[in-house]
Formats: sequence, C-alpha cells, structure tokens
Amino acid sequence: MMFRSQRLLEAVRSFPCQHCNSQDGTVVAAHSNQLRDGKGRGIKAHDYRIAALCYTCHAELDQGRRMTRVEREQMWEAAHRKTIGRLFECGILEVAAR
Repeated sequence: MMFRSQRLLEAVRSFPCQHCNSQDGTVVAAHSNQLRDGKGRGIKAHDYRIAALCYTCHAELDQGRRMTRVEREQMWEAAHRKTIGRLFECGILEVAAR
C-alpha cells in the first residue's frame, strides 16, 4: 500500500528549493525516482520520499543531461534530507508519544 498525504505535498510548496535555495514560486514535492522507494511505471514513490525542488532543479533531476545518474541520486537524497528536516523544524512532522 502506497503512503499518500496531500497535506505533506502541499506543505513543501512554501519551502525554498532544497537544492538551489530558490523561492521563485515553483517549488513542488519531487518524488524519488528509485524503485526502492516505491517508484514504478506510472506510479510515484511514497509521499514521504519527497524533496522540495523548484521547477528548474526538478526538470534537471528528471530530464537533465548535466548530471550522471549517481549525481542525480545524490542531489535528490541531499534535498530530501533537508526537506524532511525542515518539515520537523516547522512542526509539520512530529514523533508521536506512545
């Protein structure tokens, strides 16, 4: 079962790009392109495997030719870690007490 959260996807739209720091109004939740994260043909990865990226960085990640596959994976992973950290810092994500 895929994890989906519209609230999580919408929350990152207010963030600056977590790769280039742009705040140009085009930031979206860029899903992982890795099979290990649930990505499949016509299926996006889980919504918790996102990175806040602007249009330019997202396009370079998905269709660009300037980076190798490994560089694209590293770029996305770094932006993902920053995005998750920011979600916790803003109080959007919390650890629930049990």
